[in-house]
Parts: sequence; C-alpha cells; structure tokens
Amino acid sequence: MDRPHPGTAQEELEVFLGHWTGTTHIEATLRRPARTAAAEVTFAKAAGGYAVLQSYRHTEAEGIRFERHGMFTMDPDHADTVWYHVDSVGLPREAPIRCSLHGGVLIVERRNGRDTSRHTFRVDDGVLTHTSEVRLADATAFVPFMTSVCRRT
Repeated sequence: MDRPHPGTAQEELEVFLGHWTGTTHIEATLRRPARTAAAEVTFAKAAGGYAVLQSYRHTEAEGIRFERHGMFTMDPDHADTVWYHVDSVGLPREAPIRCSLHGGVLIVERRNGRDTSRHTFRVDDGVLTHTSEVRLADATAFVPFMTSVCRRT
C-alpha cells in the first residue's frame, strides 16, 4: 500500500498556501440583515508538510468577530484529505471530517445533528473564494450562508 510521503498535504493544497484578505458577504437570516465583514484567511504548512493549517477570521462593522481553525492532512489508507475543525462557537466535533479535492476545488461537508454545512474553497486567477452553505434538517438543497472573496497579501 502506498503511503503519503512528507509534503503530500502541502503539495496537494499548494495553491491555497499563504495569507489572504478580502471581504465576506453574510446572507440575511431571520435575526439579522445581509451584511459584509472584513475577512482574513491563512493556509500554512505544518508538520513537515504532512498537514496544512487553515485559519479564518471575519470582523463585522459592529466588532462582532468569528474565527474558525482547521487542519488538513492526507489519509494514508484512503488517499483523500481529512479535515479537523474547531470554531469560535465552541461546538466540538466527534471526529475529523473527510473532504475531497477535485480539480483544485476543496469541498468539506460536516454534520452537526440534523444539519449539514458545506464549505467550498477554490483559487481562480489569484482570487480565493470560500463559499459556505447549509442544509437544515430535512431540506433537500443547500442554501448559501456566506461567501468570502480574498486576494493573497
């Protein structure tokens, strides 16, 4: 069985590495209107290339701040990426979440009870776009929640 060699996660996610800044558009909810926030995203190699750390932060005009941190690493037995995730909401995850990387697009789906969120990361022409969508309970389709558009700084 082939095992990933040092650098595999870094090589697979090379296009994302760096520090990115831009804006996040947050969709309207029943509680709050649509709004924008200053966004900052960092992807950094770790563990000798076996992992890539991801940090996301957005700050809204009123000072409300949200942070999310994750770690991507390759699964040596399944040759796909595993994502470990924590965020400032403080909801612990039971286990790392598998994600997929196809054609340079990184897709992460995670379940929290009956709800599912999907995060899509892509880089096109030097622009990082991170789209977050949610599928609540028994809904059949994902609904956009927020989209961040950033440039490498």
